[in-house]
Amino acid sequence: MYGFRVAEAQRRIDRTLVERYRELPVATVSDSMFRISSLGARIRPLHAGGTVLAGPALTVRTRPGDNLMIHKAIDVALPGDVIVVDAGGDLTNALVGELMLSYARTRGVAGFVLNGAVRDLKWIKSNDLPVYAAGVTHRGPYKDGPGEVNLPISVDGTVIEAGDLVLGDDDGVLVVPIDEAAALLERATEKHLAELRQVEAIRQGRNARGWVDETLRARGCEME
Repeated sequence: MYGFRVAEAQRRIDRTLVERYRELPVATVSDSMFRISSLGARIRPLHAGGTVLAGPALTVRTRPGDNLMIHKAIDVALPGDVIVVDAGGDLTNALVGELMLSYARTRGVAGFVLNGAVRDLKWIKSNDLPVYAAGVTHRGPYKDGPGEVNLPISVDGTVIEAGDLVLGDDDGVLVVPIDEAAALLERATEKHLAELRQVEAIRQGRNARGWVDETLRARGCEME
C-alpha cells in the first residue's frame, strides 16, 4: 500500500566503489557534481569527529516524529548499509537515540542520516558511529507509522534511491546515484590529485595567483 510498505532494494552500490570513494573528501566530490547536490546545510555530523561515512543507502520515509519504520529498517539492514531518513525536517521529536543506535551497530549499520532530530547527544558525540541529523531534542518518538522502507525519498531537493552511495565527513553528507558513481569517481579523483598538487605548491611558495586579476578584468572590474 502506497505510504505504508517495506520493499527490497533492487540494486546496491558496488563495494569496490564505496571503498574508493571513502578516500575522497566530500567537498571534492561535491565540486565534481557541479556544487548542486546536497542534503542541506542543516544536516550536520554529530558523532565523534574524523569518521568517514560511506555505504549504500537504505531509505526510510516516515511521518514526522515517528520511528516505527526506522526500527524496521534496522531489522532488515545489511552490514555496511547507511540508513537515510526523510522525516520532513521536523525537529519536534527525536527519531533515534542511544538504544536504537547501539542495536544498529550490532547489525553492522554503517551510519545514519536523518532529516529530523536525535537525542542522547552525549552518547553520539562519544562514539564513532556516523550520525548526521538536522537537530537534537529530548522528546521521544511515536511508533505508529506510516512510512516506507527502500523506496525513493527526497531530502532538501535531492532524490535518494535505495542502494545509492551515501558519503559523509566533517563537512557534511551527500548522495551519489548508482548510475553516476563510476564516471563521477574518475572526475573526483582527478580533482583530488590536482588539489593535492596545489597544496604542495602553496607549501613551497610557488602557487600561481594571476588568475585572480585575469578574472576581475574579464568581468569588468575597475582596478587602480
